[in-house]
Order: sequence, then C-alpha cells, then structure tokens
Amino acid sequence: MENKKNILFLCQYFYPEYISSATLPFNTAVALSKAGFTVSALSGYPKEYNLTNNVPLQETYENIEISRLKYIQLKRSNFIGRLINYFSFTFSVALRFRQLRKYEAIIVYSNPPILPLIAALANKFFYTKVVFVSYDVYPEIAYFTKTISEDSVISKLMKRVNKCIFKHVNTVVALSNEMKDYLLKHRMALKKHQIEVIPNWCEDKAISNATKAYENKLLESIKTDENLVVSYFGNMGICQDLDPILEAIRQLKDDKNVQFLFAGHGNKMDKLKGIIETEKLNHARVFDFLHGHDFQKALSISDCFIVSLADGLTGLAVPSKTYSYLMAGKPVIAIIGANSDIARDLINHNAGYAMQAKDSSKLVIFIKELLDDREKREYMGENCRKLYFEKYTMEKCTRKYVNLMHKLLGEQ
Repeated sequence: MENKKNILFLCQYFYPEYISSATLPFNTAVALSKAGFTVSALSGYPKEYNLTNNVPLQETYENIEISRLKYIQLKRSNFIGRLINYFSFTFSVALRFRQLRKYEAIIVYSNPPILPLIAALANKFFYTKVVFVSYDVYPEIAYFTKTISEDSVISKLMKRVNKCIFKHVNTVVALSNEMKDYLLKHRMALKKHQIEVIPNWCEDKAISNATKAYENKLLESIKTDENLVVSYFGNMGICQDLDPILEAIRQLKDDKNVQFLFAGHGNKMDKLKGIIETEKLNHARVFDFLHGHDFQKALSISDCFIVSLADGLTGLAVPSKTYSYLMAGKPVIAIIGANSDIARDLINHNAGYAMQAKDSSKLVIFIKELLDDREKREYMGENCRKLYFEKYTMEKCTRKYVNLMHKLLGEQ
C-alpha cells in the first residue's frame, strides 16, 4: 500500500491570494513543511483576490503540492452569491473525496461552513485525522447578523452538519479563549482537551517611513505633521459595526486635525462611501483593498487604528486585522466585547482602548485623547509592538500548529 502523505490543507483560499483567509493557511503550511512534514493543499482557483495571471491548476511551491479547483464564483456582496460559491466549491472537493485517503491528516477551515463535512467524512471512512480551524462559528454568526433565521432550512442543515463534524474531528483550533468557551458550551460532542487556542497573526514586515509614505498617490495629502490619522482596514461586512465609527466621523467633522482612512472590502463598503459623499464628510477617505507595499505605507501614515466586531459576536469571530495593527506599533481602539482576548490584551498592556458597541461618544473621547497627547500615543504604540512580539508573531503562532501536528501524528 502506498505510504500516506502527512497533511492536506483543505480551504477555499490559498496562495497566491492575498486575503488573510489565504495567507494564514499558507503561512501554516510553510511552517509545517519546514518542520519536516509532507504538505499538500486542495483549494479553490484564485479569482477575486489575486494579482497573478495564469495561475496553474497544479504546482509545487515552497515544497507544498497545491491543487486548485475551478468552481462557480459569483459576487460575494450578496448572500445568494456567497451561498452558491460555498456549495460549488464544496461540491468540487466532494468529487475528489477518494483522494483524501492519501493523507494522514487534514487541516480544514470553517469557511465555507459546509466544507468541514468533507473532512469529517474522511475521518469516518478513511480514519484520517482532522484538525478543524474555527475562524467563525456557524450557524450562530448568521443568526446574529440576520443572514438566516434559526428556523430556516439552511439553519437546520447547518445544525445537522455540525453534529457530524464535531463527532469526527480530533482537534478544534479556536482563535481565542472566548471562542473556546463558546464552543465548549454549545458543541456538546467536544471535550476540553480537544480544543487548542491558537490566535491568528501578522507577518512582521518593515513599515515604510512615514515621511515618504504619502508620496504614494493613493495616500497623497492624508498625513501632515499636525493631524491624527485614524484608520480602519480590512473587512467591512456583516460582522463589523461601522455605525459608531460613522457617528464619530460626524461629530469630528469640524476638527481639521483628525482624518479618517478606510481601506478594504465587504458589503458595507459601498454604503460607507455613499454616506461620506452625501454628507460631505471630507475628512474621511475610503480606498479599495490595499496590499503589499501600499498596505505597509497605509500602516505607516496611520496614528491609531480601529477594530470592530458587531454586538453579540464576541466568541463567534475574531477580527484578524488587529494583529497587523499591533505589528505596526500604533494604539488600537477596539469596539468589541469586554471579555474578549483582544479587549483584555489592550487594557492589560496599556496598548489602546476597548469599548462596547453603539457608544460613539466614548470613541470620540479616545480619538481626542490620542490627538492631544502625543506622548501617550507613542507609549501605547510601543506597548502594542511589545504585545505583538510577546504573543502574535507568525513564528510563535505557526509553531503552535507544528507542535499540534507533532502531537497528533507523532514526532517526525
């Protein structure tokens, strides 16, 4: 019988795509390969988040054997489009189900939500070990965001899928302690020893010099020596609460020393652009997704960052852009539940502020405090950088995956 390969990554997005849902699995795969594991990936064919033309269906990159599947890819801005994409990709994977028997272990991700069912079936029929990485908790996250109702057909399907998944996984990776607590409370098939907390991370990249950053035409004229640039990057979708940020923009409309910078993607982005244009909020600018050198420049001209999670979603998701902010060494204002790891980190390390949703007046107070007190701003920024090196570097977080796979498969 042919010897099995060690690990298969099963995920919709992978290299060369540049969103975190692709870069995080790829970073993990590279770390596992360097640790001596044989690593493969089965992913979707790149389209929306890709800068490279003519990506091959099969290639070996960084010693990782990558297979890419063509599937229906509609616009992700509406629910039906995302749903068709999810089922189309999962169906494409299901057609190659027998190939999964070639691997000792599968690392599968929670997006799309039905995809882990394929890995669970591989565990049942082929005894393949499964590590389920929970980026988001479904279907609860869809309830809170009113994407689906609890008594809908999709909800009932997801509940059945979850029962099968959690019966046939060896380990679940939760992104935070509050997510671990939620899963233990609401997924009865899971035991405490089955859940590992491994946060997401950001690769440590040199930040461009702020005096040169706004030579980039996209970011030209935003930063001056006197003003405070408040930035929000990343997803602007159903899981993010932009209302308190918008209200703060309105309240600070006449303060020429405060500029707001947005860049990213998501179904709330067009609405944000429309409000800023209609209300002539000229101290706020919105750009499309920034990546590579442009993103590094945007980080460098920012003086502080906002991260947001909609009310009720604490424990169901974790905003991954937080780690880019910590890496950049600038204060972070988190609109997030007080019992989250992010809120506790910021407060305990004096690296920023944490506040509940729907409290724009507090957000304005925090922004003004950072504007008026440069020394505090710099001190908090230094603490962000220290926190990043203490807990959220790529090397430290991917090492936890390496240790996990050594434990699951035995020392290599």
